[in-house]
Amino acid sequence: MNNRRAAVNFVLVTALLDIMALGLIIPVQPKLVEEFLGGDTRQGAVVFGLMATGWALMQLIFQPILGALSDRYGRRPVLLFSNLGLGLDYILMAMAPSLAWLVVGRLLSGIAAATFSTANAYIADVTPPERRAAEFGKIGVAFGIGFALGPALGGVLGAADPRLPFWVAAGFSLLNALYGYFILPESLPPEHRRPFRLRAANPITAMTILTRDRVMISVSATLFLYALANTAPPALFVFYASHRYGWTSVETGYALAFAAVCLAIVQSSLIGPVTARLGARLTLIVGLGAGATGFLLQAAATTPPLFLAGFAVFALWGFIGPAAQHMLTARIGPDEQGHLQGAQGSVTSIANLAGPLLFTSVFSWSIGASQPEWMSGAAYTIAATCLLLGALIVAAGTRPDRKRTASAG
Repeated sequence: MNNRRAAVNFVLVTALLDIMALGLIIPVQPKLVEEFLGGDTRQGAVVFGLMATGWALMQLIFQPILGALSDRYGRRPVLLFSNLGLGLDYILMAMAPSLAWLVVGRLLSGIAAATFSTANAYIADVTPPERRAAEFGKIGVAFGIGFALGPALGGVLGAADPRLPFWVAAGFSLLNALYGYFILPESLPPEHRRPFRLRAANPITAMTILTRDRVMISVSATLFLYALANTAPPALFVFYASHRYGWTSVETGYALAFAAVCLAIVQSSLIGPVTARLGARLTLIVGLGAGATGFLLQAAATTPPLFLAGFAVFALWGFIGPAAQHMLTARIGPDEQGHLQGAQGSVTSIANLAGPLLFTSVFSWSIGASQPEWMSGAAYTIAATCLLLGALIVAAGTRPDRKRTASAG
């Protein structure tokens, strides 16, 4: 029990440091793109969207490969590779002399950033199915804390030098890789490992694991729509807040920190009790509805306080990931958890391919000279629609079969 708890705690620390490193660069990377383009916000938004699409393409190709490798060789080497690779990549981006080098760095980070899906597989390895929703929620808390500290610190550091957050992020990732090398235990015992299979490593065929039954299909389709909507904030927020409210990198960092604190509160105190009371299915639907409401509030917000209020409502979408993970991991054996996480990574990556370019293009159009000010929130309205559609799919597709239940009784 103590060994399991120590392993989970390490994964939580890993998630915390990794998301903190990622959060550090969020307030400054879009601005750095703008600088390379002579301060053109509209063009900067589109180029940043293309960079995010390239990052997602790397994720689509490599996440299933890394997931299959983790089923074969264990979670530990994949986690260590991710931390080391990200640390070196942040150094490359810190030193980038041109936009082309910054793009290369962004693509390489897409290959190395396997920590999140592997961390979920690690948790599934060491946690009984009935406790996984709460444990996945704790990963969400670690993400929330890291995302609260990272953007706030990144905004302050970026005000002094836009490249400084990349150096600090590199330090976090490399120190975490060193720490993991000496401390991290392996979670997947040899008897639960399976041979590396090209079918599981192929991003298209890997996703067939998500089609085994009606529930998995419905939840996976909903996760695609959730992932699509989830690309809107990182792709748009810095540009949107700067355009509509005139926020600097410091104000943007503080706003992101506020959002992360709200999310951390939800995931630290509500996921376990709400899932236990409502069940994973209803918890997932509530999270989707709350996320849609938050997006609509932010799309309509005419003042910064109203926009921040949207974050408070939006935080309840923290239910989505843990509830969905609970539903999916319970339907898969221990030797396929890496395959499952790789397949989910492929679904997310497809959404990440389309989402950033979609939302940044809509935003670029919505702030054109001929558009009224209220149209600038159009991309957030589209994201809300994705979540509402996901709620309808999961409500219909995961409904218990009454005839089967009655006959069983």
